[in-house]
Parts: sequence; C-alpha cells; structure tokens
Amino acid sequence: MKIIIVGNGKVGYAIANSLAEEDHDIVMVDANTNALRKAESTMDVLCVEGNGASISVLIEAGVRTADLVIAVTNQDEINLVCCLIAKKLGAGHTIARVRNTDYRRDEEMLKKEIGLDMVINPDLAAAQEIARILSFPAAFSVEPFAGGRIDMIGFQVTEQDTLAGVSLNDFHRNRLAEVLICAAHRGDNFIIPDGSFVPRSGDKLYMVGTKAELQKMLRGIGRTLQRVKNVSILGGSRITMYLTWELARSNTKVRIVEMKHDKCLRLSASLPGAMIIEGDGTDADLIDSENIFETDAFVALTDRDEENLLMAMHAQRSGVPKVLAKMTRPNYMDLVNSTGIDSIISPKDIISSQILRYVRALGNAEGSKVESLYKMLGGHVDVMWRGEVKKMLEACGLEVQRISVSEDNVITVE
Repeated sequence: MKIIIVGNGKVGYAIANSLAEEDHDIVMVDANTNALRKAESTMDVLCVEGNGASISVLIEAGVRTADLVIAVTNQDEINLVCCLIAKKLGAGHTIARVRNTDYRRDEEMLKKEIGLDMVINPDLAAAQEIARILSFPAAFSVEPFAGGRIDMIGFQVTEQDTLAGVSLNDFHRNRLAEVLICAAHRGDNFIIPDGSFVPRSGDKLYMVGTKAELQKMLRGIGRTLQRVKNVSILGGSRITMYLTWELARSNTKVRIVEMKHDKCLRLSASLPGAMIIEGDGTDADLIDSENIFETDAFVALTDRDEENLLMAMHAQRSGVPKVLAKMTRPNYMDLVNSTGIDSIISPKDIISSQILRYVRALGNAEGSKVESLYKMLGGHVDVMWRGEVKKMLEACGLEVQRISVSEDNVITVE
C-alpha cells in the first residue's frame, strides 16, 4: 500500500516506523531537513522536503496514486488543507490529526465537508485511555476490542492473588468468570499461556472479556474494586481538558495543578466542575497544603517527561493508590519500567496503533485475511482477530476453543 505521511514529528515518526515494519511503501513529507534525514537513515522510507499543504509538493510525493495520506503536522489547519487537496488530487483515503479542543464536536462535519476518512486526536485518545484505566484501578492497561464491547486488561500478579502458583487448568475449573487469559510477560519473556501455565507473583497477565466479567474475575482473585472518586492532575494540557470531560461522565472529582496563570484562566472557563490550583505542582509545600496526594489517583500530564516521571514516583511513594504518567521519549522506558509506576501513557503510540488498525482494515478490504491488528506487550506481540472470532467476541460468548501462536509471535484465537 502506498502511504504518504505529512509531518515528521514524534507522531509522524512513530506512525511511519509502525507502517514501515508492515512493508508498506512510505513517503515522508516535511519542511525540516534534519527530521527527514533522521527518518531516511533509520527507516525504509522515501523523503520529500517541502510544505505538505502545497499542491506541487504533494504531487512530487505521488499523491495521485497514493492509497492513503496521513497529515500529522503540528498545525490542525495545515492538516485539514493537506487532506482536502490530497482527496481532490486522487488520494484514496485521508487521515488528519486535529488536536484543538474547539474542533471536538466537529468531527463528523469535517469528514463530510472535507472528505476525511478518519480524524485522529492524540490528546483525546490519551485521555480516553487514562479514563479506561481509571475504570479498572487494578489494571495498568486497558485496550478496547470489538467496538468497545469488550476490553483487554493487563494486571500484575501479587502473592495475595488466588491464581498465583496455580495452573490455569486448575484455576479455571472454578469458572469465576467468562474471561480469556491470552498473554503473559515474565521478566524478559513474552508467553502465550496454555492450561499448564502457572502464574507467579510479579507476572503481568493480559485477559479479555466484557467489563462485567473482567470485574468479576478481579474480585474472584481477591482484588478490591473501589471506584476512583477523586483524581489529582499535574499540568493543564489539552489532555487534561479532555480527561476532565471524560471523568465528568462518572462524576469523578478532579483537581488540576497548573503553574501558568493564563492556562488556569482557560481551564477555569472550560472546566467549571474542576478545582483549578495555580502553582508549582512540584513544590512540597503546595502538595501538602492542597492535599494533592490525598486522592484515589494521580496523573502527571505536563509537557516534560522528567517532571512527570519524578512526580509520579513521588505520588507512588506517598501512597496514592493509582498513579499514571505521560511519556513521549522511548529512551526513558527502561528507567520507567524499573520504577514500578502503574501505567505509562504515550499519545503517539496510541495514535500509531489506531492508524495501524485502520490500514489493516483497508488491507482486509483488498483481500487480507486479517481483520484487525492490536499491538500489546510493548509491541512484542500482535493480536490478530479473524472475522468469526470477532463476531463471537462481540456477542460476548467468549467460547474460545484454542489459542495458537505462529513462529513470528502472532497470536491467533480460534
């Protein structure tokens, strides 16, 4: 498939890297020479320098024969114009990144009037991911499947869990819930478990089921499922705004700490139900005086990975039950994993995964047997759901007969 990616920032690079691994014909368009040089030296892509909203640049990139154009520059309007021009010039499908909160209600209109096939918003996607995780406090990740009808959650086994030290065959004889344990992460090893697999304390397990069945399973192994009622957020970013709107649906109380005065004013106007605290969220006196860590969950969403990591560690050591942090730099991940922080949110990785699913769906329309692809365990394992399995899961029967894995570590559920 020929795919043009306009914008070689963090999101564009992550998308290109994922798609290049799928052997697609990738063309990167950006006005930054250094960014293109990095992409060309690290990935199998063709680079075109110039303005992605320029007709001549898009034609040079081969837009007339492109199957898909993805516009992910830092400016929403350029992305929209780029996709409009691309569609007029013959591109098969177009995807635009639109981040401004002013556009949050206009997605369907943008699709209709501009001809967009998909609108992506890393900030909204990250906020929805955080909200899903907060709905399962015992989980460190929550991945929606089958249009949100079921979820795949990841959780870490503890010594107190009743499944620790028991083979899955023996454990499932009790039929606590209709769920499927589909993968495990132990140390540096990624395991597709069978009935003889014995979970140990420290293992990370992934299981699939409806929300009700997953909660039933967690209760059955001894986890308390107390609802997150109060959340403290560090940083008044766009993700913070989207997250506050998401949490308002469940009547969750939100406190936001932001240092910049103008941001506090905007947050106060847009989020009347939230408590906005102006000040340095890293200041110990402010943390104590405002009881920032006396909360059910703490989410670090500043623009600085280092600050997010340090404050998440501080919150964890202060006894906050659920801690999440936004990270954008992959070179920090090894350090993060050693801290034991509950959940790490990477907006660019979330969007990359969404686009990869969309591309897979296009491939399916052209005869591919794979209906949709989900990356899990840090991209080490891909989950492929075929049509008959998806129908079965959507019906929430979960009567899975067999799990197999191919030589290239692809899980197939039958």
